[in-house]
Amino acid sequence: MVTYNNLPVYKTSYDLLLIIFDITKTFEKQYKYTLWDKIKNEIIDLITSIYRANNSFENRLQNIKKSREQIEVLRLYIRLCKDLKLIKLENFVDLSEKIESLSKQLFAWENSIKVKKETKFL
Repeated sequence: MVTYNNLPVYKTSYDLLLIIFDITKTFEKQYKYTLWDKIKNEIIDLITSIYRANNSFENRLQNIKKSREQIEVLRLYIRLCKDLKLIKLENFVDLSEKIESLSKQLFAWENSIKVKKETKFL
């Protein structure tokens, strides 16, 4: 088993968290303690789900599915920030690329587990 901090999906999610923390330094209180806190908490929960998926064979698929749902929530929050003009376009693009990368990695991880389960029962 690969340690969680060596997983590319973990590294990407952690990079996303660092970007979010960097962006929020300059925000007004009105958004900093509402929307941005939700975003930060969602990313931290996402990282936790990735950790749990890597360490739990029984619940791995369930944790990956949870992580994929969290990605979609993040996508919604980031889009809202862009539409409210809380973030610059370049930040939105950076965040969107990280989110898309995470989504693809989690999808591939989920599919590989499903394939392993199918071949195990054959």
